[in-house]
Amino acid sequence: MVIGVHTPEFGFEKDVANVRTALAELGVSYPVVLDSDFAIWRAFGNQGWPGFYFIGADGRVRDQKLGEGEYDQSERVIRTLLAEAGTAPGGAPVSDSVHGKGAEAAPDWAQLASPETYIGHRQARNFVSPGGFFRGASHAYDAPASLSRNQWSLAGGWTVDSEFATLDRPGGRIAYRFHARDLHMVLAPGASGRPVRFRVTIDGAPAGANRGVDVDAGGLGTVREPRMYQLVRQTGPVQDRTFEIEFLDPGVRAYVFTFG
Repeated sequence: MVIGVHTPEFGFEKDVANVRTALAELGVSYPVVLDSDFAIWRAFGNQGWPGFYFIGADGRVRDQKLGEGEYDQSERVIRTLLAEAGTAPGGAPVSDSVHGKGAEAAPDWAQLASPETYIGHRQARNFVSPGGFFRGASHAYDAPASLSRNQWSLAGGWTVDSEFATLDRPGGRIAYRFHARDLHMVLAPGASGRPVRFRVTIDGAPAGANRGVDVDAGGLGTVREPRMYQLVRQTGPVQDRTFEIEFLDPGVRAYVFTFG
């Protein structure tokens, strides 16, 4: 039996309708508990997303794993526990050929040199727009002349709250100097729910072949729902690059950068 526990990091992830939409899009058919108060998270002493816990027929946690990848090892644990319970595991032989596609692909750890970076002021770091944050107030931010690795900036009219930044006027931009194969952002439409169009550039040029699954060859995409968007998937050698996203409509909420 598989049971999922959804422990939300951001406010919009506590909305049952949003969770149901995501489960349908991902094809998740097993039951999922909504753990908005982190009760199950704390009970298991969990430390991050995703966490896997393998429970034997005796009701005891027999193994656990944190993070993506190594699915063949997880499969071996499951088959061992089934055998102990007197159930012969079926299916094909265990292999390491299970690989996620698109945003579900395992990170390229050898090339990953940029950390998860929050945009809301509560956990933000390496923010370098002149003057810093104007917390909870609309402000016209300026971009610095240049960015060093893992620095980021805002440009245009934004209101930065503790969890996310909201674009007040069209044309706002976010830039990040990163080193990773993949760049993702958690984005959501504004309170109105209207889609927000965006344009992505890498080192000042359209993303082209280095675009993520949520960007077309011209670097264009649209935020239609609250979720993680894959914006960059580098096809060539990974090196320091400057990412910039410009939002053509107001209202977007930007939460966090993640890298893979």
